[in-house]
Amino acid sequence: MAGGEQPRNLRHAGTQQQPLTPSPRGAGGKEQSKEKVTLKKEIGLISACAIIIGNIIGSGIFISPKGVLEHSGSVGLALIIWVLGGGVSVLGSLCYAELGVTIPKSGGDYSYVTEVFGGLAGFLLLWSAVLIMYPTSLAVIALTFSNYVLQPVFPNCVPPYNASRVLSMVCLLLLTWVNSSSVRWATRIQDIFTAAKLLALVLIIAVGFMQIFQGHYEELKPSNSFSFWMTPSVGQLALAFLQGSFAFSGWNFLNYVTEELVDPRRNLPRAIFISIPLVTFVYTFTNIAYFTAMSPQELLSSNAVAVTFGEKLLGYLSWIMPASVALSTFGGINGYLFTSSRLCFSGAREGHLPSLLAMIHFKHCTPIPALLVCCGTTAIIMLIGDIYTLINYVSFINYLCYGATVLSLIVLRLKKPKLYRPIKVNLLVPITYLSFWAFLLIFSFYSEPVVCGIGLIIILTGVPVFFLGVYWRKKPKCIDRFIESMTYCGQKICYVVYPQQDSTEDNVPCSDSQLPETEKTFIK
Repeated sequence: MAGGEQPRNLRHAGTQQQPLTPSPRGAGGKEQSKEKVTLKKEIGLISACAIIIGNIIGSGIFISPKGVLEHSGSVGLALIIWVLGGGVSVLGSLCYAELGVTIPKSGGDYSYVTEVFGGLAGFLLLWSAVLIMYPTSLAVIALTFSNYVLQPVFPNCVPPYNASRVLSMVCLLLLTWVNSSSVRWATRIQDIFTAAKLLALVLIIAVGFMQIFQGHYEELKPSNSFSFWMTPSVGQLALAFLQGSFAFSGWNFLNYVTEELVDPRRNLPRAIFISIPLVTFVYTFTNIAYFTAMSPQELLSSNAVAVTFGEKLLGYLSWIMPASVALSTFGGINGYLFTSSRLCFSGAREGHLPSLLAMIHFKHCTPIPALLVCCGTTAIIMLIGDIYTLINYVSFINYLCYGATVLSLIVLRLKKPKLYRPIKVNLLVPITYLSFWAFLLIFSFYSEPVVCGIGLIIILTGVPVFFLGVYWRKKPKCIDRFIESMTYCGQKICYVVYPQQDSTEDNVPCSDSQLPETEKTFIK
């Protein structure tokens, strides 16, 4: 894992050539521009909103309605859970807005927890995120994409396992290549597909309102909507919230790319305050629209809720629904790849992951090794596990990470009360969020001890890895030489170098822990 001594041990770091004018082989012998190799600030307010909305609206709104309804036991309670899920996300996003402008570093949760609680806590969050949380989310979205694309081909049955996995892998590899080639391409794809998925959901909502105006709202009448076919326990309600929270996951992802934001202290909170209420509104009315066309039993028996909705109401235009969901999930995959790769990049820069992951392409300025790791772990997860079980794993670990991050805000207030905070939320906001967080986790653990226990075990397996890979500095020379050799080979294969510090970058006010400016190395 040794990343703390990145430039010192590489065999080519001691070259006497000037670092700003690399001439790698295969470049035609032409001298490259003297522009610094660093992450570029190319994300404006519109793209920032697109990243948040695009990451939240992925597959969740097309998968989670079934899980929320199943555990809540009635239509009315399911809708209340959707609204409360949005409200809790707003509370969390307010806390993240303060942390994001106070500690303007890429890496989101990981950077804040590491800053406040130290290396071990930050590493455990990073470990669970890289190992299970984000690869699983990516796998779920990719599989949803392939299922909806293949649904018209196999209208009367579930799409074949192999066909679904192959199509998911093709989509994942394509978007990994796009993100490796250009940040601008990736953000443009995010902008376009975010607009497309919003239009698809607006179509569902519009059709739902037409149904209501025509008097088709039997399931939404109070006498019917609160008619329970089962009495949900507190544990069942917690699981319903976990299913709903999966649909809202991604609201914190803009914090992972803070260093690539234009004017982050201004655009980060603006993007959060625009995006979260919009998504909550869209989600709630999308679910209302579903219930104008389907009974609870029909929704629970459907493998593709939006497709069933389209078949019942759109007639020969029903193909629009699977196409719209495919567009939505395609954009979601792109957004998750873009942001989760920055988490790997930030972890490697702090010395918690192999140093190769802290490098970017010398020309495109994209973190190619980190993108390849995200792609590889997702491909492995994609081949195993049931989607709804995976959602429970991810939601539980997600909420653990969210709670630790929000707690870091309170601890930072106590440790550094005079620290400059462009945004300062009332302490009731994080306290309310943590109260809900504690309720959700305790009763989820009571209701699903095996799923939650496995989630905790996954996190705790990072403890020995931390002490062996990060804390243990004086490793045998053979291990250091092996790491050096692997890093050198990776640099030559991916054409990547250490990024240079940007002198105009926002200073991080509460830490001097960033790596010193390193010389740019050469690919020989």
